[in-house]
Amino acid sequence: MQPKSELLMKKYTDLHYMPVTPRDEQWGIICTTAGHQTISPGDPYPPTEKHPNNYVFKKAVGRTLNEYQLVYIVEGAGWFESTHCARTSVQAGTVMMLFPGEWHNYAPDQKTGWKEYWIGFKGRYIDERVDNGFFSPEHPLVVIGNDIQVEEFYLEVLREAQFEKKNFQLLISSVVLHLLGTIVFRQNMTQYESTDIADKIEASKQFMRKHTGEEYSPERVARELGFGYSWFRRMFKEYVGISPAQYQLQLRYLRARDLLKGSDLTITEIAYELGFSSGNQFSTFFSKYSGMSPRQFRQQE
Repeated sequence: MQPKSELLMKKYTDLHYMPVTPRDEQWGIICTTAGHQTISPGDPYPPTEKHPNNYVFKKAVGRTLNEYQLVYIVEGAGWFESTHCARTSVQAGTVMMLFPGEWHNYAPDQKTGWKEYWIGFKGRYIDERVDNGFFSPEHPLVVIGNDIQVEEFYLEVLREAQFEKKNFQLLISSVVLHLLGTIVFRQNMTQYESTDIADKIEASKQFMRKHTGEEYSPERVARELGFGYSWFRRMFKEYVGISPAQYQLQLRYLRARDLLKGSDLTITEIAYELGFSSGNQFSTFFSKYSGMSPRQFRQQE
């Protein structure tokens, strides 16, 4: 069998620059370019393929784009630097995020080469996510490991880009949103992989789900599972994004929806089933979450 280190020896490039219509731009995100290339050890970088002027990349001086790009390194190693990031080693499994107006530079190691995928995109949906702190030029490198699902997102965009069917921009730009969400998810999970925090929080979620409607305050949940409450509340909110008490309220609401649609229990009986002291208290709670009364919700088709 051919050694894995030699799999990079075959040069391969597949790149596309996508047309965009005014209607596509109204979608809130457009995909501008996508590609996939393998750089063999010792090969010049970037390769000599023709690119539009605004994409030309010279390693000696770097580059500034007017769009976002996600560059995913799946084999090999190299380096990356930008205005907000000092030169940093890059290993396989790293996503490099490029920002509009942000100078950057990167290249594979001459000894290893690398295999990379990239997608370029822009639009107000992405600007909003940057403004809200999901992504920032100060943290352009995300280590997610070799992820088959992420690689498949790139390949799906490349497949659709070959044919440019009607409304293909809507499809591939939505894939980009899915890709961004997956990267954030993978990044957040890696910090828990070497600890038992994820197992403890998942155990607490299952416990609360099992006891929805019972008299189990977050303090009692922590006590039953042998956790200190301060630690439990802090780590639960960090891991899940909401407090244990908010999570319990969401469980009650979801259980209420199921009982209203899937059972013959009266609204008062459902209220008691979920731990409310009266039907009126339950109705107030349900209306706050759904915007309609339990009766109105039940009468919906």
